[in-house]
Amino acid sequence: MIKLYGIAQSRAVRNLWLLEEMGLPYEQVKVGFENRKVTDPQVHAINPNRKLPTIVDDDGTVLFESLAINLYLADKYGGALKWANAAEAGHCYQWSLWAANEIELKSQNWGYAKFVAPEPRDPKAIAAAAAELHEPLSILDGALTGKHYLAADRFTVADINVASVLYRLIFFEDLHKYSEVKAWMDRCWGRPAAQKCRKMRES
Repeated sequence: MIKLYGIAQSRAVRNLWLLEEMGLPYEQVKVGFENRKVTDPQVHAINPNRKLPTIVDDDGTVLFESLAINLYLADKYGGALKWANAAEAGHCYQWSLWAANEIELKSQNWGYAKFVAPEPRDPKAIAAAAAELHEPLSILDGALTGKHYLAADRFTVADINVASVLYRLIFFEDLHKYSEVKAWMDRCWGRPAAQKCRKMRES
């Protein structure tokens, strides 16, 4: 059985979503944070970064980095979430890396300015963070034009990886300006497994 270390309030929610979509048996070890750091010695022993999430597969394989974990699980266990050919595989990797490099930090910065920064929150800081999202959201909007999903004609691991990175943007007031992204986010986050994981995260 796959053992997943991490709580839904961490990047582990990305892996929980994929595991639920695939119906794979797993054990969640609910390791969290203390003062924004992971102090649990179980994680320290298997992940040199001392971060969440980390998995131990049933064959003893240990992996960290949430998006890499999802790509690994899709590759190993197959099913509809896995790519069907080399072109789809390339797009799954492309969009996963794009999300990590091009939009994750900007999404985090907006979420911090909007919801986490000490009160009173600065409207200018929120607006500036929102403006930083325009270019990557425009790129994603263009890529989704005429398509329902990112890497194939069906929902794949690429959609889980990117939509989960963009979780905070469920609450982004200007998301409707990017109509293709908004429709795609609604499709992805409307799935039963996604709804289950969202409840886990927000509980």
